[in-house]
Amino acid sequence: MIVITSNDISGKRVVKTLGLVRGSTIRARHLGRDILAMLRMMVGGEVHEYTKMLAEAREQAIDRMLEEAHTLGANAVVAVRFMTSMVASGAAEILCYGTAVVVEEE
Repeated sequence: MIVITSNDISGKRVVKTLGLVRGSTIRARHLGRDILAMLRMMVGGEVHEYTKMLAEAREQAIDRMLEEAHTLGANAVVAVRFMTSMVASGAAEILCYGTAVVVEEE
């Protein structure tokens, strides 16, 4: 399946728009990761524990969006975007959304 942030796919044309698809996950911080993150913040640099956690959350949100697109019969998702919001202290939602479409060669 083609997943793209732009509205158009080079060499393809949209023959059917199926609608909005989305996938989300809510992740909470882990006490062990928090301790390591606090130590890392004291010395500076990238907080690898959170980087990994958020990367996994984005992948899960994309997978869930693609499942929904596949169910609709799409072979591509265009105009893909991410959004993050805090839902509780220490927990955040990662949302991935886009437009499910059917494309074919031009």
